Amino acid sequence: MPKTLLQIDWLTILIVIILMGFGWVNIYSTTFVNPDESIFDLSKIYGKQLLWIILGVVIAIIVLALESKFFERFASIIYIAAILSLIGLFIFGKTIAGQTAWYSFGSFSIQPAEFMKTAVALALAKYISEINNDLSTFVSQLKAFAIIGIPLALIMLQPDAGSALIYLAFVIPLYREGLPQAYLSVGFLSVAIFVITLKFGFGIFAPVFVAILIIVYLFNRKRKPRFWIYALTLLFSLGFSYSVNFILNSVLLPHQKDRFDVIIGETNDIRGSAFNLYQSEVAIGSGGWLGKGWLKGSQTQGRFVPEQHTDYIFSTVGEEWGFLGTSAVVILFAILILRLFHLAERQKSQFSRVYGYSVLSVIFVHFFVNIAMVIGLFPTVGIPLPFFSYGGSGLWGFLILVLVFLKLDAKRKSLD
Repeated sequence: MPKTLLQIDWLTILIVIILMGFGWVNIYSTTFVNPDESIFDLSKIYGKQLLWIILGVVIAIIVLALESKFFERFASIIYIAAILSLIGLFIFGKTIAGQTAWYSFGSFSIQPAEFMKTAVALALAKYISEINNDLSTFVSQLKAFAIIGIPLALIMLQPDAGSALIYLAFVIPLYREGLPQAYLSVGFLSVAIFVITLKFGFGIFAPVFVAILIIVYLFNRKRKPRFWIYALTLLFSLGFSYSVNFILNSVLLPHQKDRFDVIIGETNDIRGSAFNLYQSEVAIGSGGWLGKGWLKGSQTQGRFVPEQHTDYIFSTVGEEWGFLGTSAVVILFAILILRLFHLAERQKSQFSRVYGYSVLSVIFVHFFVNIAMVIGLFPTVGIPLPFFSYGGSGLWGFLILVLVFLKLDAKRKSLD
C-alpha cells in the first residue's frame, strides 16, 4: 500500500477533493435552514452528503488496497453482478418520482446504475483487450455494443432516460480502439436530423436535405463515389425524419417532450414546463462577475430552483460565486478531463487504456450535459455534475470509477 500511494497520480486526487469540497459547500447553501444546526445532522441533506464523503475515503482506501490485477481478472464477474443488481430493482427496488431505480435502506438509498458505469468500463476493457483491439468485424462490434446495450436497456425500463444516456459515452473508447467512423457519422446525422425536424418539420427538412445530398454527389463524381452509400443515407435520413413525430408522441413521456419544446423555443411557459430552466437562468444571470456571496443568493435561499442540490447545483455556483466561481468549476473539470486523457494515452496495457478512456468519456459527458442543461442548451434529463451534486451513489460511483483507473496507472508506473 505505501508503494502504491507513491505511484498514485495525486494531481487527479487533488482535483477530485476540491470538487467534492466545493460541491458540499454549495449543497449546504441550497439546503440549510438554521445556521445553528450541526453540519453532521443526518436528517439534513448536507449532513448525509458529508457522511457520503467521509465513507468515500474508506472506499478509496479499499480500492487502492486491491491489486490492480483484481480488476482485470474479475471484470466479467463484476459486470454480471452489476447487471443482476439492475434486474433486482424490478423486484426489490423502490420507486421514486416514477422511477424504480433505487434500493432503499431506511432513510438512505443506493442507485445501482451509478456503479454499473465502472462495471461496463471494466467489461469493455477486458473484451477489447481479449480480441486484440480487433473491432473490424461486425460480430466483434455487436458484442461490444451488447456490453453497453444490456445495462442501457435495463435502465431505460426503470425508466431513467438520463442515466441511460450516459452509457452512450462508451462509444468514445470504442472509437479510440478502431470502431469504424461510420457509426459516429450515423450518430451525429441522427441527432442533426432529429433537431432540424423538431424545429422546422419534415416538410422543410426533406427537400433541403435531398438537394444538399444531390449537390454533394455531383461535386464528388470525379472521385467515383459509391452511389448506394448516398442512396442508403438518403433513405435513412428521410425515414428517420418522418418518424420524429412518432418518437415525440409515442416514445417520449409528456414531460420529456415538453423539455424539447422548451429548448427549441416552441414553448415559454415559465410557470410550467420552462419553470426549472427559467429559474436556473435567473439565478446564474443574477450572480454577475463575483456573485452575491455564500448563503446570500436570493434564488438559492428562496428555494426557487427545483432540484438545486442535485441536477441544478451549477446554478447555485453562478448566483453565489458569480462568473469567477463558474469559471473555476469549468476549469477544474477541464483540467481533470485533460489529465485523464494524458494518463489514458500513456498506458502500456490495452486494458488500462480502454478503461481510462471510458472514465474520461463518462465524466466528460456528465459534465458537458449537466452544464448545457442548466444554461438551457440541452433538455433537462436528470444528469448530476460529477463529485459535485448531491447523492451518495453518484459520489461513490465516480470515486470508484476514477480510483480504479488511478490504481491501474500506478501499476504502470511501478513497471517503468
